[in-house]
Amino acid sequence: MNDILRPDIPMEEDSQNNSLRPHLLKDFLGQKTVKENLAICIEAAKNRRESLDHLFLIGPPGLGKTTLAQITAHELGAEFKVTSAPALDKPKDLAGILSTITEGTVFFIDEIHRLKPAIEEMLYIAMEDYELDWVIGQGAAARTVRIPIPKFTLVGATTKAGMVSSPLISRFGIIQRFSFYEPEELASIIKRSAKILEVGIKEDAALLMAACSRGTPRVANRVLRRIRDFAQVAGDNMITKEIAETGLQRLEIDNLGLEKYDREILLSIIQNFGGGPVGAETLAISIGESIDTLEDYYEPYLIQCGLIQRTPRGRIVTEKAYTHLGLQEKHHGDERLLF
Repeated sequence: MNDILRPDIPMEEDSQNNSLRPHLLKDFLGQKTVKENLAICIEAAKNRRESLDHLFLIGPPGLGKTTLAQITAHELGAEFKVTSAPALDKPKDLAGILSTITEGTVFFIDEIHRLKPAIEEMLYIAMEDYELDWVIGQGAAARTVRIPIPKFTLVGATTKAGMVSSPLISRFGIIQRFSFYEPEELASIIKRSAKILEVGIKEDAALLMAACSRGTPRVANRVLRRIRDFAQVAGDNMITKEIAETGLQRLEIDNLGLEKYDREILLSIIQNFGGGPVGAETLAISIGESIDTLEDYYEPYLIQCGLIQRTPRGRIVTEKAYTHLGLQEKHHGDERLLF
């Protein structure tokens, strides 16, 4: 298997991550509007015996974009091929994939905002005309030929919609935006996953874990797998609220779902930069993380919790952050002093 393309993950996959993924739209919990709209589009496409319009999924990591792409292929009864934009280094990489697809294939490109311009240009023609532009020969003798390809559905996913070019976005017929999950939705996901993992869980434990899962199913399932370890060792394979509390404490996850690095980000802004403002690059260096990780994973949840704000001058922490960390903020003119 090469690095550019991996086949659809089989439903019997032994990996725990994939065993927890739903395979039917009715089993996909949360994102009600997205799910309902997509169900109508899929049913209409099936009734017309046509390929589904190209689908663009926007949202933070871990909310189910890849899972929904797989479900779309499954519901359509179509082949599923998946890659990521960084893996498509040259136009021939994309051509190699599109020249082997079958009619109706669902082709998923993750991190589509990172496509190179030459590959994006090739994708325009493939999406609209279902043809590939290919150059034969070199120099003055070079000529371009168009190679027809089967009709397919492109599913593009991004965490940074603002970095996707307008010409590319305009070629998607269906655009859906994911939002963070409510605790009750995450509790349902945790209970479903616990059943698959064959571990018991109490309702109050599921709600506690859901509240500490950053509004993200991927995090909820990761927390569940770790708390399951505590339950199997000390709780007779039953996750109670007490075991969940102990496990979360050992994992250094607090009642807002903040992890060690979240608190380090807040403390770095407060202690090293007087509460802000501080630029993303400087902040990333100060905590030893990449800018992408800071902006894609940590910041969205900290902003959602009202703990930091983005301003034209940089990131600043809010009063709520001081309170959550048990610190006091005292103002002297325009300066912030920490006590």
